[in-house]
Amino acid sequence: MVPKFAQLFVSTLLLLTPLLSLADGRDIGVCYGLNGDNLPSPNEVINLYKRCQIDNIRIYQPYPEVLEALRGSGISVTIGPRNEDIASFATSQDAANDWVNANIVPYADDIVFRWITIGNEVIPGPLGSNVPAAMNNIRNALDSAGISLAKVTTVLPGTALAASYPPSAGAFGSDITETMTGIAAILAQEDTPLLINVYPYFAYSSDPSHISAQYAMFTSTAPVVIDGSFQYFNLFDAMVDAFNAALEKINFGNVKVAVAETGWPTVGNEPYTSVANAQTYNRNLLNHVTQNGTPRRPDYIMPTFFFEMFNEDLKGNSVEQNFGFFYPSMQPVYPFW
Repeated sequence: MVPKFAQLFVSTLLLLTPLLSLADGRDIGVCYGLNGDNLPSPNEVINLYKRCQIDNIRIYQPYPEVLEALRGSGISVTIGPRNEDIASFATSQDAANDWVNANIVPYADDIVFRWITIGNEVIPGPLGSNVPAAMNNIRNALDSAGISLAKVTTVLPGTALAASYPPSAGAFGSDITETMTGIAAILAQEDTPLLINVYPYFAYSSDPSHISAQYAMFTSTAPVVIDGSFQYFNLFDAMVDAFNAALEKINFGNVKVAVAETGWPTVGNEPYTSVANAQTYNRNLLNHVTQNGTPRRPDYIMPTFFFEMFNEDLKGNSVEQNFGFFYPSMQPVYPFW
C-alpha cells in the first residue's frame, strides 16, 4: 500500500508539472491512428511512446510495419481486425485461425498482446450480431496458438445505450440486448472488460445550454447530477456509469468496463475546441482515472486510452483531425507527457 504522504506527493506533482512520467504502473495508454499522409515512421512513433513512458498502445488494425516496430518495446498492445472482417470470423473458424496466425502469432514472442478488439463501434449496426461468434472463434484461435494472455473484447460507442440519463437508467437498446448478453457472457468468463468510447466533448459541444464546461472538464466543485445515492461531479463518470448500469440490467454487473478512447480536440469548433480546453480535460481526466473510480464502481481504477497520439489530416473534418497530443512533426500540441 502506498503511504498517504506519498499519494499526496504524487497528486501534487500531477497538478503542478506538465511533464508527467507514467512509469509508475498506472493503466494508461494512447491510441495510435494512421489516417494521415504526413505521419512519422512507426519506429519513430514507438520510440516517442517509450520516451513519453506510455506503456499501452491501441492500434486499429494489424499494420505489419507498426507491429515490427513494437517488437521488444515492452509496450502492451491492444489491436483489432478491420470491422469488415468480423462476419467471416463469425461464420468460419478457419478465417479466425488465419487472422490470428497471420497477425498475432508471428509477433507473439516479442509483443505483449493484451486485448483483441472484435469490432470498433459496430454495435449497434448490421455487423453487430456477428460479434459474439467472432469473439468466440478468435478466442479459440488464440487458445490453439497457445496465446493465453491476449483476451477478446469489443469497443462500443455511446449510441449503444438506449438510455443514459440519469446514469442509473443506463440500458442497452432492445435491438442489441441479445448481442450484448452474449458478449458479456464471454467477458465474464474471461474476466475481461468491455471497452467503451467516452467523449464528454461531443455531449458538451452539442448541448452547451444544458451541459456546463465545468461538468465536462472535471472542474465542477459541487455535484451536478444526483442520482439516488450517487453524486456526479463530472460527465465522464456519468457516461461510464450508464454503461455499468446497463450491464447490471442484463445481469452482468460483474463485467468491468475500460475506456478505449477519450479525448478533446484543439481545433475546429471554437469556442468548445481549444488547446486550453484539451489540456484541461486531458490533465484532469488523467488525475481522475489514476486515483478514482466512478461513483458506481468507486474501488475500480479503470484502464483508459487517450485519443490520440497525433493529429491526423486525412480524418473527415477539422475536429476529427485535431485530437492529437503531437503534430506529425512529433512536436507537442501542448505540454502533457
